[in-house]
Amino acid sequence: MTSTAPAVSRPGGTPSVPPRPWWLVAAGPAAVLVAVVAVLLGGAYSGAFQALGGFSDPGALVRYGLPVATVLTELAVAVTLGSLVAAACLVPPGRAQSRLLGAAGAAATVWAIAAVVQLVLRYANISGTSPASPAFGQGLAQFVTDLDLGKLYLGIIVVAAVTSAVAMAVRGPVGAMWTALLPLAALAAQSTTGHAAGAADHQVAVGAMLLHLVGAALWVGGLGALLVVVLAPGDGRSDGRSDGRSAGKGGGRDERPSDDGRVAASAVARFSPVAGWCFAAVGVSGVLNAWIRMESVGDLLTPYGTLLLVKVVLMVGLGGLGFAHRLWIVDRLGRVAGGPGGASAVRRLFWRLLAVELLLIGAVSGVAVALGSTAPPVPDEVPVDVSPAYQLTGEALPPEPDLARWFTEWSLEPMLAFACVAGLVVYLRWARRLARRGDRWPLGRTVSWCLGMVVMFWTTSGGPAVYGHVIFSGHMVQHMTLAMLVPLFLVLAAPVTLLLRAIPARKDGSRGPREWVLGLVHSRVGQFFARPVVAAVLFAGGMIAFYYTPAFEFALTNHAGHVWMIVHFTLVGYLFANALVGIDPGPSRPPFPQRLLLLFATMAFHAFFGVVLTSGESLLVADWFGNMGRPWGLPAIEDQQRGGGVAWGIGELPTLALAIAVAVQWTTSDEREARRRDRQADRDGDAELHAYNDMLTKIAERDERPPS
Repeated sequence: MTSTAPAVSRPGGTPSVPPRPWWLVAAGPAAVLVAVVAVLLGGAYSGAFQALGGFSDPGALVRYGLPVATVLTELAVAVTLGSLVAAACLVPPGRAQSRLLGAAGAAATVWAIAAVVQLVLRYANISGTSPASPAFGQGLAQFVTDLDLGKLYLGIIVVAAVTSAVAMAVRGPVGAMWTALLPLAALAAQSTTGHAAGAADHQVAVGAMLLHLVGAALWVGGLGALLVVVLAPGDGRSDGRSDGRSAGKGGGRDERPSDDGRVAASAVARFSPVAGWCFAAVGVSGVLNAWIRMESVGDLLTPYGTLLLVKVVLMVGLGGLGFAHRLWIVDRLGRVAGGPGGASAVRRLFWRLLAVELLLIGAVSGVAVALGSTAPPVPDEVPVDVSPAYQLTGEALPPEPDLARWFTEWSLEPMLAFACVAGLVVYLRWARRLARRGDRWPLGRTVSWCLGMVVMFWTTSGGPAVYGHVIFSGHMVQHMTLAMLVPLFLVLAAPVTLLLRAIPARKDGSRGPREWVLGLVHSRVGQFFARPVVAAVLFAGGMIAFYYTPAFEFALTNHAGHVWMIVHFTLVGYLFANALVGIDPGPSRPPFPQRLLLLFATMAFHAFFGVVLTSGESLLVADWFGNMGRPWGLPAIEDQQRGGGVAWGIGELPTLALAIAVAVQWTTSDEREARRRDRQADRDGDAELHAYNDMLTKIAERDERPPS
């Protein structure tokens, strides 16, 4: 990257160009080199072809080219995601944002090309066929059209190509954020391949892999995006306004160079907490992956364990650098950014630390590739279990449920568990921030949020998650808790109000958490779905659309569908509860009598749904619940009827709580209005009452006059 930053004069008057970080380009080659060396040391390919049943070695090109293509693919998708997120959240509109979108498009192009090479080499590795073989093309075509793995890799290539085109076309933070969903979808698809696809604990493996891929990609890609902002010239004004003097004298440049440093320093500071969460995600996912693939401490002496230890050491080093980055670099960048030659000062101060961090991340990426290609101590082959439950769910049938087992049986969902812990930490930090500056935040709201997160964690990783996958009544317990109990706790915690009070507004035109939440709340789409009637229709009608369409089967048989189901139930329940008893800004809520009427009408429909299930004789998703082969519990149809009773019975308690909350808010609203009128009367001597009495007196006098 060529820098055209303003020159800085030496004491003798000779201009001094800021040092160019030419050795930053070593990050990619270092990752490739580490990948190849680690593969050789780890014996990733030794015995691989014997395991494929006698297939021949496809050649050195495949053996060494596949790790290289894999590393380049992962780096490219990371830069794509990081640049899009940076354009959406870190920089204001202007040339910096345009440059980031251009970088995202270019990285997505590299991603698509590298993914094509990876697909070809991966098929050659799986089939043991050299790419030079005459039958290679026909076999590759069959691989991408007939086999699920080939279709998945082909789909990722299509997503990469579409991302490249869209990133080049969109403008502004909203377009960047929507485009970022494309690489996230590709990472979600990728999480189902590799060791995670064949791991015995499939749900934990896939969830941990997705958490790892997203965290690592956003972290690495975010640093790449910072390089675009920090090291490139002309990042633009932080306030987005033009400088007419520059435009008139500087050959059309409408942004002052002194503001380039401010934009870069702000982007670095804003990325720092994001990097911290990414570090936590990668660390947690690494622990989970090691947990399901190792049996004892002695396994650390195997090639897999050695590579894992190397990765842990590198991760600790990155964590130390990130901590130093927050405490020292960010503070110094803020001080030097606004001075003369601020952009050059930012570059000189920041590029060395970034270079070291990128080199370490490149090494971690290389070891990760080797780790994914090395046989773990616990084989990834699925244990031989011919039970119907295992064949359907991929997990052993849990024991018969009783009251204790609803709280002792666990099936961790890593992504949702991480989200619950993150939600708890962020809310408590915001509340503490208010307390430090002397503002009061009600304790009851904090307790309500903590209860909501704890119940959410239990519902998605505890007994309801375990039994919700094998019996209909357990699924209905999970549904009712997610849709009615968890949202009530979250709504009464007023998280949007807390965010608005704890997070200062940005003044440079960029979008942070506060701006994104306010934009969503006040958008047409947000206002439409937050309307009480719309929320009620989604809440009640969504059950029919879910249970009596293929969506129910999709949620049972597909991990992505299961996560979508949880998000859908919780979000719809939140919208409905927020329309009735919400404290946060949002929908135009109806008067309290209409709220109660809407609540009881919706719950009447909900009760009708429960009655239909209780009296029904047709089993939903019969191929799933009817073939579970349970030696315990009720028959499938009777268990479904019990689930209808759960939907009817459990729904009554949150309904009663909602009704009480509406009544309490109604009472307190009347009391507040009465107190307001009393204060007004004290200020003006009860002028309103005197005016009303004068009006009555005039009316009486008029009525007493004799007719003329």
